[in-house]
Amino acid sequence: MKKVFLFAMCAAVLTACNNGAEKKEQAFAEERDSLMQVINDKDAELDEIMGTIGEIQEGFRRINEAEGRITVNDGDVESESSKETIRENMQYIQDAMAQNREKIKQLQEKLRASTVGSEKLKKMVDDLSAQLDAQKIKVQELEARLAEKDILIAQQGEAITTLNENVNALSEENKAKSQTVAEQDKQIHTAWYVFGTKSELKEQKILQKGDVLQSGDFNKDYFTKVDIRYDKEIKLYSKSAKLLTNHPAGSYRLEKDNKGQYVLQITNPDAFWSVSKYLVVQVR
Repeated sequence: MKKVFLFAMCAAVLTACNNGAEKKEQAFAEERDSLMQVINDKDAELDEIMGTIGEIQEGFRRINEAEGRITVNDGDVESESSKETIRENMQYIQDAMAQNREKIKQLQEKLRASTVGSEKLKKMVDDLSAQLDAQKIKVQELEARLAEKDILIAQQGEAITTLNENVNALSEENKAKSQTVAEQDKQIHTAWYVFGTKSELKEQKILQKGDVLQSGDFNKDYFTKVDIRYDKEIKLYSKSAKLLTNHPAGSYRLEKDNKGQYVLQITNPDAFWSVSKYLVVQVR
């Protein structure tokens, strides 16, 4: 009886172990399948994006071929058949460019919502958009040459005149954006500093009743403007210097030159100017 009991106990333990192992294996298999699904989804998404990019590039190739079929012979009168061929090719170019523009727009929207998130892919789409802008300008120049020969191009779909206006508007828009970005960049990296004796700072209302820059009527013209990216050394021309504005410790050093006069060395510009874009130093 004892042997039978022991045998039954061993069988029960083995069964429990097998059930536990099967559950672990099942959980592992489910996790593996889930990961494989995520990988497959990303691969499918990437394949779709790359397929669209390939279609756009093929569109550019066909546009270039159509442009190559259009010849403008100076001084020669075009036959009606030649004019019709030019019209057909120009219409083909307009349609192909419109398709590429729409595909690039869809691709940009897809990348914004994509989980792939590759900077290289975004750069590639930006390059395609720039290539389309350059193509617009080429078509504009071709249209001007055709207009000189009094060749009338059928205005279907996206008219060449509208295309020219869009190119000019795009150029002006890009110019305005560049100026805005440059101005914003300049403002972000601009700071002002001033140093002077206590009486001089009081005279300019920079220092009032022991407080610095507490009122808005101080003389801003008394300050010197600097670019915090490049101006990291300020000569104070004094053997006594004290910073009155707040700037994080460790972001600067006060050192003396060979004449014993202090020079402010800004070792960490981002940290130094993080509290205030104004620097006030009292000297004697």
